[in-house]
Amino acid sequence: MIAAAVATIAGQLNQHLKRTFDSSEEIVVASNILEQDGTLATNINNRLIVFLVNVEKDGTPQRGNGGGTGLSSRVVTYPPIYLNLYVMVAAHFGQGNYDEALKFLSATVAFFQGRPVLDHSNSPDLDGQIERLVLDVENLSIQDLSNLWGVLSGHYLPSVLYKVRMVAFDGGDVRKRVAAVRAPDTSAQRGG
Repeated sequence: MIAAAVATIAGQLNQHLKRTFDSSEEIVVASNILEQDGTLATNINNRLIVFLVNVEKDGTPQRGNGGGTGLSSRVVTYPPIYLNLYVMVAAHFGQGNYDEALKFLSATVAFFQGRPVLDHSNSPDLDGQIERLVLDVENLSIQDLSNLWGVLSGHYLPSVLYKVRMVAFDGGDVRKRVAAVRAPDTSAQRGG
């Protein structure tokens, strides 16, 4: 489900930027910056990179415990877990293309400012298990930004960090079945 959320964000942004800049080339890619061996990923040159930075459980109260009712029993499932994904959009444009990096990064901010919620009505490719994704720009201090880029690659790229709220994991696993409680039938007439 995390992969589906990141792919939807990258896909919607890519479609928008291709239309905006009348481009047939892919502008956005969901990818790591570095390969496991420490070399640059091969598919990121002159593109915006969308990648996951962190995952945290959303601590705000959510909907109650799921459960469906049947005629003779009620199914109780584990409650869904709501996550916040921290997703970075970074511009990897080198060799004199710094202006392009800033142009595409600005267009990214404008796009998600105008469409901060991705749901099934505006993002038909959104995974059916995800109700919606809500994107908010996350502010980092210079120190936090420096630490983050030190971990990511050691080289800063123009970027914006989004907190993506409301990714629900609901495995649908049945925890137990509870016998349904029925009210007594009071519609029968009393004899007299």
